[in-house]
Amino acid sequence: MADAKVIVIEAADVEARSLQTLLRFLDLETVHVHDLNELRLSPHGASQDCLAVIVGKDIVAAAGAALVAQLRAMPQPLPVIYLSNDGLPKIAESSSDLAWFHLELPVKQRRLSAVLNQAQSVRCGHPTQPGAHRFRPSGTSRPMRAVHKLIEQVAPFDTNVLILGESGTGKEMVARHIHELSGRTGHPFVPVNCGAIPADLLESELFGHEKGAFTGALSTRMGRFEFAEGGTLFLDEIGDMSLQMQVKLLRVLQERSFERVGSNRTIRCNVRIIAATHRDLDAAIVAGRFREDLYYRLNVFPLQMPPLRERLEDLPVLIEHLVQRQGQIAGRHIRLDKEAMNCLACNPWPGNVRELANLLERLAILFPEHTVTADDLPERYRSTGAAGWFGSGMRVAPLHTDGSAEDVELVVTAELNGFELPRGGIDLKDHLSAIEIGLIRQALEEADGTVAEAARLLRMRRTTLVEKLRKYRLSA
Repeated sequence: MADAKVIVIEAADVEARSLQTLLRFLDLETVHVHDLNELRLSPHGASQDCLAVIVGKDIVAAAGAALVAQLRAMPQPLPVIYLSNDGLPKIAESSSDLAWFHLELPVKQRRLSAVLNQAQSVRCGHPTQPGAHRFRPSGTSRPMRAVHKLIEQVAPFDTNVLILGESGTGKEMVARHIHELSGRTGHPFVPVNCGAIPADLLESELFGHEKGAFTGALSTRMGRFEFAEGGTLFLDEIGDMSLQMQVKLLRVLQERSFERVGSNRTIRCNVRIIAATHRDLDAAIVAGRFREDLYYRLNVFPLQMPPLRERLEDLPVLIEHLVQRQGQIAGRHIRLDKEAMNCLACNPWPGNVRELANLLERLAILFPEHTVTADDLPERYRSTGAAGWFGSGMRVAPLHTDGSAEDVELVVTAELNGFELPRGGIDLKDHLSAIEIGLIRQALEEADGTVAEAARLLRMRRTTLVEKLRKYRLSA
């Protein structure tokens, strides 16, 4: 990026100079203009060697439409780096043809470098901007907002990340999103499923081998660490790795070097490690199946992925995203009517997002270009007469907090004449658990995360609610 220019649109000279200082540390030339008129007159406005435009919240608020029009008029529109603590502006949604990036204040050099690398990818024809990420996890529920915040916080650093969560929650997608937001985004992202590779072959898979190192080694082969040089190595299902391999991986994490199988030549590596597992590593350590020292090396920045049953309000967004992706890949488009959507919302989803994706793929094959109804769903997903999140006949009174006894009372009624048992039966325990989870999460939302207030709304002891939070792995 040494020869590229960055245009800074900032009315205040002090803030502009501070930003220019950071950019010079990154070997970038800067062009400072005070407003759009000055940009319009500047010879750099349409320059091919410009990397991006950095613009503040005030400029966009005052002249966002004019800025978008001016950028669209350029021979090659520049990516926009937006400075604020409020996320991207609304105008970014209506101008998705432009590459918008969000940069929080105060500007940190490492994060600035990561965003500029992404902008460079866009200029080179590889769109990776926030808002159009190929691997951005979907969802705006409280648990997913927390996940997105953690991702943005850790991505610019080379810190080891340990992603925890049930199978099918999207751990690899999160790892790819972290890689995309990092300064390593222009380098490889290399995934390895440690549970799918036999223990005696995993060492060769990770570190490579020399010709003749073992029977069948007919030629020298690079390992995944070498393939990931400069980028990110994603070690999925790390909890299934053998103790012998754990020792060897620990050495690489400590010394940042390794040897191929059958070689004594040390190879240095510059790789970020992101690991993931659905297993309880604390229990595995107690049982002697996982090394405690390796756990602490990997668990520098833990990130817990919530199961789908704990974020059912994300279901419509997830379905829309998955249906669109299915249409792009296979050319088959479907719609789900309201009754079908409510049926799906009543399911506990033990297979999480992966189960949902597989179901939608099946429906797209069976009912291409059709509207899927509740009767079209596989029997296990049907809940006849569904009406709302918890199914037909189940009504949950809204939570209020204005102080009246009537308003704080939760009313759950089951009208038996409006609720029919599905033909294939129902797992009552899972169904009632889903209802309880939904009510607890609703109470926490109303109480703004205060456990004591949520317990009051639910008419239970605080300690009882804490135990239920642990049981369902919910966070306040």
